[in-house]
Amino acid sequence: MESIWNFITDSITSIFSSTMTLYVINALLIIAVIFNERKSPSAVLAWVMALTFLPGIGFIFYLVLNQNISRRKLNRMTEKEERITSNALKKQMFSMDEGTYEFNCQSTEKWKHLIKLNHVYGKSYYTQDNEVTSLTDGREMLESLIEDIRKAKKNINIEFFIIKRDKIGRRFIDELTLKAKDGVEVRLLVDALGSRYITKSILRDYLKAGGKIGYFFKPKFIFLGLKLNYRNHRKIAIIDNKIAYTGGYNVAKEYVGEKKKFGYWRDTHIRIEGGAVYDLNARFILDWRFTTKEKIEAVPTAFSNGQAGTKGVQIVSCGPEDPKEEVKRGFMKMITYAEKNVYVQTPYFVPDQSILESLKMAAQSGVDVRIMIPCMPDHPFVYWATYSYIGELLRSGARAWIYDNGFLHAKTLVVDGEVGSVGSTNFDNRSFRLNFETNAFIFDNEFAGQMESTFEQDMLKSHELTLAQYNKRNLIIRIKEVFSRLLADVL
Repeated sequence: MESIWNFITDSITSIFSSTMTLYVINALLIIAVIFNERKSPSAVLAWVMALTFLPGIGFIFYLVLNQNISRRKLNRMTEKEERITSNALKKQMFSMDEGTYEFNCQSTEKWKHLIKLNHVYGKSYYTQDNEVTSLTDGREMLESLIEDIRKAKKNINIEFFIIKRDKIGRRFIDELTLKAKDGVEVRLLVDALGSRYITKSILRDYLKAGGKIGYFFKPKFIFLGLKLNYRNHRKIAIIDNKIAYTGGYNVAKEYVGEKKKFGYWRDTHIRIEGGAVYDLNARFILDWRFTTKEKIEAVPTAFSNGQAGTKGVQIVSCGPEDPKEEVKRGFMKMITYAEKNVYVQTPYFVPDQSILESLKMAAQSGVDVRIMIPCMPDHPFVYWATYSYIGELLRSGARAWIYDNGFLHAKTLVVDGEVGSVGSTNFDNRSFRLNFETNAFIFDNEFAGQMESTFEQDMLKSHELTLAQYNKRNLIIRIKEVFSRLLADVL
């Protein structure tokens, strides 16, 4: 009887001790979250609640989802590259400040403040010798890219978040394999999580032909070291340093409208010829160099490859290794200086307070603020969080459209028919703070007008969500919004 009693007391003591240890670790972690992490107040509160009410489980989620890489130096330029870039930017900024820089487009001079912001925060050189073509259909984008790949003579640099092993992904890899066999230097950089099914076995012929592969943030083991929250979300292609692509499309069946779940996939990509190609190629090389450790130069000695057009472009990138949030700051500058209209298309609208307040202020100032989001979720939590934030904007006088013709995945912003932005960056905290992103800021009335027309054409395939309709949502939707908005700050 005494032995049974001792066993019970020992078990209780052991459980109590383990529980107390867990709570002590939990408490220390909560203190670390509050005092040591670079997070927004809402994200800190969300993590504190998760750790408090889900001890143990919350701790595991924190370890998996919250690796902090903000203090690590990724994608660093060499001293020579820093010097070339710095000198070019200083020279360009000086001429703009002195009023001696000749802009191709008169309205662009009005946006010198945005160009300078991108200079300072994004180290982005402004070029105005570009031709920019908008591609809003997945099949059209894919065929255009493949046609340019087939014409490549020297090198092809490709970077995608997602390439799947379906017939579209296999066809794309086959095209790269043929060019590698022809002696063209082909580099393919994919995100280790987004393109996790593109294994060495899928790439056997490509690698045998001499093609190179890099997996961004590839874990050494299946689960350990997998940085779920820090993904390379960029979509970049550069052919012979003359042609570049960037935008929202990945490579898979759904992106060309061949997946029944989503139907037609509405996205936006751009094809660029001109000096901006060098900036996109430099972005690729910095990512490639970090991933593969191959020693190749990222910055050219010149910033133009010939007069391809007259459109002004700046390439701006952001990532969690730097707290500047360069693309977001560019968005905020555009929104706060808008005089007529602000058109936004995004699949995920989960902004931080600064972006939300910028849009509210614009709407309350009489600017025509319009947001377009998809009618269906590919990530339910994010969709209902998006719905919640849209409600806030409607109360401030903004207008919202729900795209009904399939899935809207475009990430675009256009202001006053004068300046626009196209790239991989969503209007959400994940893109602003956690993902590696790239956007092109385009300064040209003709192109911005085309972006406005595209938005208005998409409105014809959408329905407007009014404030009266939003206020009639049922209790279940309201609960989904509250729960999803909390999760959005954690995830």
